[in-house]
Amino acid sequence: MADPKHFLDINLVDAGDLRTIIDDGIAVKQARLGTPKGTIDPDAPLKGHALAAIFEFPSTRTRVSFDMAMRQLGGDTIVLNSNDMQLGRGESIADTARVLSRYVDAIMIRTDDHDKLQELAEFATVPVINGLTNDSHPCQLMADVMTFEEHRGPIKDKVLTWSGDGNNMVTSYIHAAGQFGFELRIACPEELSPDPRALKWAENVGANVHVSRDATEAVTGAHCVITDTWVSMGDDAANRHNLLSPYQVDEKLMAGADANAIFMHCLPAHREEEATTGVMDGPQSVIFDEAENRLHAQKAILRWCLGAS
Repeated sequence: MADPKHFLDINLVDAGDLRTIIDDGIAVKQARLGTPKGTIDPDAPLKGHALAAIFEFPSTRTRVSFDMAMRQLGGDTIVLNSNDMQLGRGESIADTARVLSRYVDAIMIRTDDHDKLQELAEFATVPVINGLTNDSHPCQLMADVMTFEEHRGPIKDKVLTWSGDGNNMVTSYIHAAGQFGFELRIACPEELSPDPRALKWAENVGANVHVSRDATEAVTGAHCVITDTWVSMGDDAANRHNLLSPYQVDEKLMAGADANAIFMHCLPAHREEEATTGVMDGPQSVIFDEAENRLHAQKAILRWCLGAS
């Protein structure tokens, strides 16, 4: 029996496969233009397949987009949280993986500890997809690449600037810079620098990644400016606001980017904190296209994992 095709991190998937997934996401989106949202894709490639979607934390975009992705592909989704599972009562990740593999065709998990994801993948005999961990967010990254290319063409050799917290999304952007061949500039306070493991990986593969403390400098001439919420569950809000206020994406910062630059934010957002409402609702913002593309990119990921591309 062949090993399952997991989607755990951008740097663990072959660059050619990542390109196939992006192109497939764009194609399935185009094929659905004008089609009611509840309609099953004509070829129903995942008919008879089921996805177990595990959520250890609340979710809007990840939950709805994965559920609708499976429905549109002709499959089914079983949504589970800690209260629904013995996992929340002490059953091991390994045993959960073994059992779910007997029932469903793929597992998606949104969790905190990246080690949980890795253990799930180690013991599952079906594909496991990283819906988000504290370390990375690869599904969102694929939607972001898809969104960029819809608006500005091939991402290779373009300049993308991240301004804000060096968080899990930054890790996925670092991996993507190496896999898709774009320049990534990260502007963040020293106290919230990116994961050194990701930076070391970038160095080893020759990825074009730079870390700066100056958002104005980092954004100069950029083709895309990206940020994310400053405060997540358990964070010290007051301290983070003090550290990150110089990295707010406002109209002045956007004016320093390329004239045709776009603005992205994976949402949810705290308006007037990490970005101003004027930027988020302005003509350069593509944040709602980006949110929609979670659906299409994840359909392509599911098709790739399950051999239905």
